[in-house]
Amino acid sequence: MTWHDIDDIAEALMAAKPGLDPLTVRFTELRDWIAALPGWNDDIHLSNESKLEAVQMEWYELWKDEQSA
Repeated sequence: MTWHDIDDIAEALMAAKPGLDPLTVRFTELRDWIAALPGWNDDIHLSNESKLEAVQMEWYELWKDEQSA
């Protein structure tokens, strides 16, 4: 996975942190969790606020869908 795989990152985080509201996660934690995901192959130092926010919002959409199911 790389920073271009926002959907895959969000799905992996959803599996790794089930039930966690993504909006409660600080970007520093999120960056560390992404770096620890199996299959992560990108430079974590290329992260920036917009990339982390994109991941967080995609994860939030998945989480929200799960909550309403």
